[in-house]
Amino acid sequence: MGTGTNKLADRLDGKVAVVTGAGSGIGRATAERFAAEGARVVVGDVDAAAGDAVVAAIEDAGGEALSAPTDVSDAAAVDALVAGAVEGFGRIDVMVNNAARPHGAPVGLTSDEDWRAVMAVTLDGAFYGTRAALVRMTAQGSGSIINVSSGAGLGGEAMLGAYGAAKAAVINLTKTAAIENAATGVRINCICPGPIATPPLFGWLEHIPGGRDAFEKQIPIGRLGDPAEMANVALFLASDEASYVTGSIVVADGGVNARTGTPRFE
Repeated sequence: MGTGTNKLADRLDGKVAVVTGAGSGIGRATAERFAAEGARVVVGDVDAAAGDAVVAAIEDAGGEALSAPTDVSDAAAVDALVAGAVEGFGRIDVMVNNAARPHGAPVGLTSDEDWRAVMAVTLDGAFYGTRAALVRMTAQGSGSIINVSSGAGLGGEAMLGAYGAAKAAVINLTKTAAIENAATGVRINCICPGPIATPPLFGWLEHIPGGRDAFEKQIPIGRLGDPAEMANVALFLASDEASYVTGSIVVADGGVNARTGTPRFE
């Protein structure tokens, strides 16, 4: 399986990037890819040890990074995360709002506490990160904000009511902020990953009939996505190669969303 991770050029040379939820999964892959492309990276994660491990990996590979333990559900903490990037590296060029809180339950059985917990991290965190980055980026007249939504934000999915609602709202937040800031030099886009090989998904697959094998057979491309493949999408949106791209929703899901959803005949 090729993920296209070979370094083609220093596409983020001189840029400073902040990635939330960077201690594992898509966030970690994105932080490491950005660093490999020349960015100085601020690794934000609620798990300080996980963030430190990512920074160590980046530094071992010759990159430059800072660890910033951050609870994205706390607006002041997110403001401090962005301020710390500017203090540590002098500016902020890329903001990746990736942190999320998954939760699986029918809508009718979702408690107030679980609903708010999902929204606080998944939606509020993206809002706080977008707002904090905009303050700095509009002042400097440039920047790229990348919000990570989900295929669950594109349509309904049983057991994912709170998570899907939060991710759908992230899409609208992205489009609205992109329109408002299109003339400022700040681009704002969104990635909708499909089923990606990360620990939370593996845990969920253990509880469905047929497990991973049965699940992958339903994906048109025939496999789970790799976090590095999502990092490649983020890399394009972060780079100057995407200079005319704003307000876009990039779906990277192995063809899942392209299906009509009707029953199959095979």
